[in-house]
Amino acid sequence: MAAVGSGGSPAAAGPRAVSAGALEPGTATAAHRRLKYISLAVLVVQNASLILSIRYARTLPGDRFFATTAVVMAEVLKGLTCLLLLFAQKRGNVKHLVLFLHEAVLVQYVDTLKLAVPSLIYTLQNNLQYVAISNLPAATFQVTYQLKILTTALFSVLMLNRSLSRLQWASLLLLFTGVAIVQAQQAGGGGPRPLDQNPGAGLAAVVASCLSSGFAGVYFEKILKGSSGSVWLRNLQLGLFGTALGLVGLWWAEGTAVAHRGFFFGYTPAVWGVVLNQAFGGLLVAVVVKYADNILKGFATSLSIVLSTVASIRLFGFHVDPLFALGAGLVIGAVYLYSLPRGAAKAIASASASTSGPCTHQQPPGQPPPPQVSSHRGDVSTEPFLPKLLTKVKGS
Repeated sequence: MAAVGSGGSPAAAGPRAVSAGALEPGTATAAHRRLKYISLAVLVVQNASLILSIRYARTLPGDRFFATTAVVMAEVLKGLTCLLLLFAQKRGNVKHLVLFLHEAVLVQYVDTLKLAVPSLIYTLQNNLQYVAISNLPAATFQVTYQLKILTTALFSVLMLNRSLSRLQWASLLLLFTGVAIVQAQQAGGGGPRPLDQNPGAGLAAVVASCLSSGFAGVYFEKILKGSSGSVWLRNLQLGLFGTALGLVGLWWAEGTAVAHRGFFFGYTPAVWGVVLNQAFGGLLVAVVVKYADNILKGFATSLSIVLSTVASIRLFGFHVDPLFALGAGLVIGAVYLYSLPRGAAKAIASASASTSGPCTHQQPPGQPPPPQVSSHRGDVSTEPFLPKLLTKVKGS
């Protein structure tokens, strides 16, 4: 039986089980490598497809759907999905699920209310993304949206008292320079644009979205330190607040038009694809992101920029000029450098120093080399501060 092989005596399992056990390390390594590649593909597709699908749905001829309704629908579907997953975790026992939700949501209402602030900011951010993508080319938005790395890093320093390495500060400067070049190219009229697009409004929306993304991510991490809630419970709580706040935003911004034309006015298969991508894409990434380290996430972001640019050329007739290529290249390089762990950053700095001149330290012959100190201390302050998706926060 399988239980014997996993928990029983080796003698009882026989030599065949011992032979299988000898293959386990290699098999586990290959499986982990395969999961990392799958995670990379999921991250790249999610990062690029959401932006491209929103851009495609917002630029189609005909009736344009209300963005506020799409935000509400995504929150509803995300909340229902998390509710079903929690129901499955309780083995289909409705009573246990109700008691669990009563304890987690109502009895521990303080923890629930703490999520109101990030939920409000995330709802605002989702609406701002529609405004930004409606007024900027998908590739330009994808590059500019990487400013969220800068805002997250700054809020981490201010709110969590974290420190950045010199390489990370340099990469943030490189990131800002690259985004500025791309925006200069956009302001200079990089190719024809539709008359109903306002690049200034798009830039303002994407900057506000980056600020809200950075603050919400760091604030969420700060208030949930020591919380034992699962990723599905936290997403359900965020979905509850997101739905309520999204309905308030809908009523305030487009209430009259929605009441006149209907909630699902302008919905097409492409619009439903955007809603499903927003609802389930983030949850899917939350599942696979645990298999992706910071370098892989940075590489995925870089690949998604390239993929968005190539797809924009094909789908929207986007024109890549040398100025955009320079700015996008700087952003891609900055994202990769920022995602490097500090140990690798020190190695790069050491390599640069060793090639800059003869004044390098050499070990005297016959003397043992100094002990190597691991760069990983198990402290969150030593890790790069790439924006993180909602993951389970373990209690301290």
